Amino acid sequence: MTPFFIALQFLTIIPVQLKAMPSQQQNAQSVLFYPLVGLMIGAALFAIANVMHALPAVLLSSLILVIWICLTGGLHLDGLADTADAWVGGFGDKQRTLKIMKDPACGPIGVLSLIILCLVKWSALYVLLQKQQYSALILFPIFGRLAPLFLFLTTAYVRENGLGSSIAQYISRVWALIIFATSLLLSGYFVWVGLITTFIFILTLLYLRFKFIQRIGGITGDTIGASIEITEAICLLSFVIASVYL
Repeated sequence: MTPFFIALQFLTIIPVQLKAMPSQQQNAQSVLFYPLVGLMIGAALFAIANVMHALPAVLLSSLILVIWICLTGGLHLDGLADTADAWVGGFGDKQRTLKIMKDPACGPIGVLSLIILCLVKWSALYVLLQKQQYSALILFPIFGRLAPLFLFLTTAYVRENGLGSSIAQYISRVWALIIFATSLLLSGYFVWVGLITTFIFILTLLYLRFKFIQRIGGITGDTIGASIEITEAICLLSFVIASVYL
């Protein structure tokens, strides 16, 4: 159970006390539990939406977005802001991009990226709640946490001494593929809307992977966080748009 608790500690604000320092193998195995943690986050959002469904959609969407961010401690948003700053400020240079990512300060581009992402999520949540499609809230946090699984499986970790380097080395590829494929099947519950969302999700992952390799030759912790936020937002937006037209 240690890998699960590592994932829970890293991805959420739930207080988890580990009995000992985790090994590199346990850290790698924890990535396999990321989708399960995503399921827990989604289930919490689903429960809140059902309990507070009497509230106006504009208020409920704001509450759910705030709770969504609070549950993760804003960790992935930090990665998004750092990545956005580095991508613009790096001027296409790998070493400059990686250096900016290490800077704890958040520049104007980072702030702008957070505003845009939260605006997209909020507006899509508003439409989703108006249509009373509460069960879909379970799906997006799962898909978001499939992004690290995919990237660790297919992409080199840039920083040699980073935590991600050991994860990429020791992660079980067979189990990762099984968990990834099984998690994607959950979208089948939503039939065509789910299929379209899954298709766009895969395209998003491939595009992000391409851009990460093109700019810095692989992934870092910040780009992993950014990929979680970006895929969540795009899947949420895609689901809502598809549900309107289908």
